Amino acid sequence: MSRLLPLSLLLLAAVGGVHAAPTPITIEQAMADPDWIGPPVESAWWSWNSQQVEYTLKRKGSPVRDTFRQPVAGGVAQQVADDQRGTLDAANRVYDRQRQRMAFVRNGDVFVRDLRSGALTQLTRGNERASGVDFATDGGVIWNVGNTWYHWNASSGAIALVAQLKAEKNPADAPKADVLRDQQMRTLETLRRDRAQRDALREQGERWRQADPTRAPGPVYLGADVEIVDSVLSPDATHLIVVTKPKNFEEGRGGKMPLYVTESGYEETEDTRTRVGRNGFAPHALWFVNVATGQVQPLALDALPGIGTDPLAALRKAAGKEPLKGDRTVQVMGDFMGGGIRWSADGRQAAVMLRANDNKDRWIVSVGADGRMQNRHRLTDPGWINWGFNDFGWMADGSTLWLLSEESGFSHLYTQAGTGKPRALTSGRWETSAPVPSADGKGFYVLCNQQAPHDYEVCGVDAASGQVRELTDLNGVEDFSLSPDGQQLLVRYSGAYLPAQLAVVPAAGGSARVLTDTRSAEFKAREWIQPQLVAVPSKHGAGVVWAKYYGPAQKEPGRKYPIVMFVHGAGYLQNVHQRYPTYFREQMFHNLLVQKGYIVLDMDYRGSEGYGRDWRTAIYRNMGHPELEDYQDGLDWLVETQQGDRDRAGIYGGSYGGFMTFMALYRAPGTFKAGAALRPVGDWHQYNHGYTSNILNTPDIDPEAYRVSSPIEYAEGLQDHLLIAHGMMDDNVFFQDSVNMTQRLIELHKDNWSIAPYPLERHGYTRADSWLDQYKRILKLFEETLK
Repeated sequence: MSRLLPLSLLLLAAVGGVHAAPTPITIEQAMADPDWIGPPVESAWWSWNSQQVEYTLKRKGSPVRDTFRQPVAGGVAQQVADDQRGTLDAANRVYDRQRQRMAFVRNGDVFVRDLRSGALTQLTRGNERASGVDFATDGGVIWNVGNTWYHWNASSGAIALVAQLKAEKNPADAPKADVLRDQQMRTLETLRRDRAQRDALREQGERWRQADPTRAPGPVYLGADVEIVDSVLSPDATHLIVVTKPKNFEEGRGGKMPLYVTESGYEETEDTRTRVGRNGFAPHALWFVNVATGQVQPLALDALPGIGTDPLAALRKAAGKEPLKGDRTVQVMGDFMGGGIRWSADGRQAAVMLRANDNKDRWIVSVGADGRMQNRHRLTDPGWINWGFNDFGWMADGSTLWLLSEESGFSHLYTQAGTGKPRALTSGRWETSAPVPSADGKGFYVLCNQQAPHDYEVCGVDAASGQVRELTDLNGVEDFSLSPDGQQLLVRYSGAYLPAQLAVVPAAGGSARVLTDTRSAEFKAREWIQPQLVAVPSKHGAGVVWAKYYGPAQKEPGRKYPIVMFVHGAGYLQNVHQRYPTYFREQMFHNLLVQKGYIVLDMDYRGSEGYGRDWRTAIYRNMGHPELEDYQDGLDWLVETQQGDRDRAGIYGGSYGGFMTFMALYRAPGTFKAGAALRPVGDWHQYNHGYTSNILNTPDIDPEAYRVSSPIEYAEGLQDHLLIAHGMMDDNVFFQDSVNMTQRLIELHKDNWSIAPYPLERHGYTRADSWLDQYKRILKLFEETLK
């Protein structure tokens, strides 16, 4: 049943009650298949009429995701039957300028929905996947399949091929000069005549094609020395922006990962990624294509401000490297990072987001219908340009850009017109993300943590005044979408023990109508220890470090409690918030630890997301050092305020958390009596380029950053108890990291360490028995060393 809940009741619903004693949890239950908790709402979207929502849930005991449909005014959700799936809409959609129709891709096919009548028109039906769907200026729809673009005429219903891009040599181009060829053609008349006839036939065929309105245009040839990365057609279907990279760009040597437990019974291998500095990013080039004539014009990037200045010049010189020759190379930033190519709705100009391949600059340029390019915004960072907070697009006037930028030190929303400076719509020591323009084009809806770093809500932003107003009071908003009629927000939110659920909120703000609660009866019946969100004072100049504290409701006077400190993964990730944690199993494990007499602290150390640019880049060229200081401060706080026992402290975490466990035990021996390093990075030389080169540059230019940041360099410092656990099929942090660390510890004659390999696990474990085995070992480690 749908219901309206005030904030206080919503919070109670999220936490499951705050006064009752916690329900005991076993290690077997905490590590069981999460189906026992109930499935989170993984994705959700509006139905066309703004009166229903559609969302997916994982089927119990199966990897299948079923789709459900639920009225927002009240009523029970119904699973969409197999023979009704053709009536579904889709999460990713575009609207026409009047917001009367929407277009989307479902199962690779293109559909248009009339929002006034609900009529659904299917434009394609094939086995190739369409993408790039958008409304054309003539009321039709455009899309691409691979490197071929199509246009649907709304009046006639006809589909026409607009442009076909080919990374091939144009057959009309003269062959390259060659002495032998020239000799043959000069001396043998038959060869000259045959070639002349072929050329005449091709030229006549092309004249007929251009003169015949029933014919599709010929291919656009970009040359045989490039590969096509992306292309975007203008809404008026007259021009293309095309992105290419050099063909056969040196990708570097990849690895071979051995697989030991296989269906065949034989050892097998799997190709894996290259290491940092061994491949780098391919340079991108931009091309402006006139669809009518097929003319291809290169877009020069040499006028980008700062493109010719090498921010790594001093490091190159110190490493004995040659100075950079020419301009720095760039890539068009991918859609997954918020970048890409955006045409204005009228098709008069495109905006392109570019990122320097050395990670230090981001530019937004506009390209007019005449092919002239103008720099609109430059963001530069001596550390690295963020992976996120790069969203941008066009305002309703088709000439003003909106964009996110960290230029103030925090991600905020700006507008930028012509050659003018950007105008900030939001400001302050908080983060703006995921902007969505309002239906009337007069403002935006954004995610914001305006009240506290851990409190995520939907905010409304007025574009004229810059006024910011919180529209929700849910504390743990994950994401949201605006209804087709522009009047409501579908909000996916969560809580500490509440997997992601759905609520509907008026677009102007107001009470939330909760739509779902997918938790199992067993999980809802439990009482949990609520994590306390605490600000730990920093003794190392960081201000405060936000953390989650788990402890008993009442401590015994005079008793000192053993300590466990948890380190989240990914580095740039936020785990100290009011949402459902990525580490939900670990949260249940922390309940178990408190149940057994420990206190637990989980910190958003420097480098974590949600706290601004300076916090993010505090680890630049120095990974593992500021973070360790934060954990030492956290340890002090537990001892000074929570009756923690400094002599009985342990630490654990996975991925980046495993890396930090290494650094804590190796660089601060005796501080932590035990540590569990799960799927840990042991040497940053082994990790991937996209992540590592941002923070440490590349090993050839910045070897010192890799030396000071790699745990294997400090392994001699180990004197406490260490457990290493790693999936042997890990294609993110290779198992080789832990094998190399094992050999190093053997060579150093170290004691009190062990390694647990998991033959069928990758980076994120998927099997409950592996989770259980690993955490039984962690619990045993802490019980034997901290008790």
